Amino acid sequence: MFNIKKQIRNFYVISTLSSFQIAGASWVALLAARGFSLAEIGIAEGVFHMASLLFEIPSGVISDVFGRKKCMILSQFMFIISALLMILSKGLPGICVSLVASAFGYNFASGTREALAYDSLKVAGQEEKYLAYSSMEYSIYRIGSACATLCAGLALYLGYRRANLIDMLMGSLCLLFCFRLKEVEAEQRQFDGTLGQRLLRCFRGSFHFLTHNGSSLALMLFNAFCGSIPVLTAFFLQARLTENGLSAVWLGPGLFAITLGGAVGAKAVTMVAKWDYRKVAVICVLGIAGGLVLSLHAAPLVMILGGFIGNLFDDMLQVRTDALLNERFPSAQRATLISTSSLTFSLIMILMSPLMGWLLS
Repeated sequence: MFNIKKQIRNFYVISTLSSFQIAGASWVALLAARGFSLAEIGIAEGVFHMASLLFEIPSGVISDVFGRKKCMILSQFMFIISALLMILSKGLPGICVSLVASAFGYNFASGTREALAYDSLKVAGQEEKYLAYSSMEYSIYRIGSACATLCAGLALYLGYRRANLIDMLMGSLCLLFCFRLKEVEAEQRQFDGTLGQRLLRCFRGSFHFLTHNGSSLALMLFNAFCGSIPVLTAFFLQARLTENGLSAVWLGPGLFAITLGGAVGAKAVTMVAKWDYRKVAVICVLGIAGGLVLSLHAAPLVMILGGFIGNLFDDMLQVRTDALLNERFPSAQRATLISTSSLTFSLIMILMSPLMGWLLS
């Protein structure tokens, strides 16, 4: 018998373990400590983002066609392989392969996790609880990621080998809980016919939905645009805070505080669960804009407050939009369509990065 409470608990544990990757959160600093130049690190980061961009939608299709549990398992295998390659690699080519594996790990989980969680609740007749689940899951992941960032100094002290071994251990524990997940079918998915027919049905179904549901596509674009502003603001604040007098000792705690804004926003969305989406969207847009204005201030504490506020309203909007889109998505193409939303965000980020860099410089 399907146990929805156990399924959701497994998701929470997976989010907790997967978010706390001290080597993954500090990989740039660890590579620099190993003697890699900024130019080499930039190339490696470019490879990561290119791999992620190209594999985003294919990973969603694989999830819809072959099963979500399998993709969750593959995701953790990719993270373990990535950490292992980081330990074994001596030069830039090996580092790039490691980051490609890491990108695939994120891709396999992106869309898959949300699709399996929503359909699990739908099978149990509790899909109305998805917003509360998503709120808690986002909060857990944000707090775990913030703690991992705060451990950057520890990662450097331990060295890249031991730091990546810790990531491998966390990934292995996470893998065990992925095996405990149950595959579900809220609706008939792409399990009949040849492989080519199954893949083609998934692509056609996703394309048909997007072309006949312009409002959902507009919602993806709106959410991606709004989300890109706080994310890029937090990224550029890493440099602006120290340039404006914040001691390097306090940079970690400052970034930790900014990241916690997302956890607060993800949790706070349950307080406005019954509000009209447009009302929530207007409030979040104003909050994100206010956070950006504060981030332009010269005082470090005001900048940190701006980053915190921007992340708070970003995650509030993200969780609410995610729940609304999942209500609209057909189960058969759910992971593919969520991956399409993620791809939209990546493309918006590419366009917005130069603009935000100029604005915050």
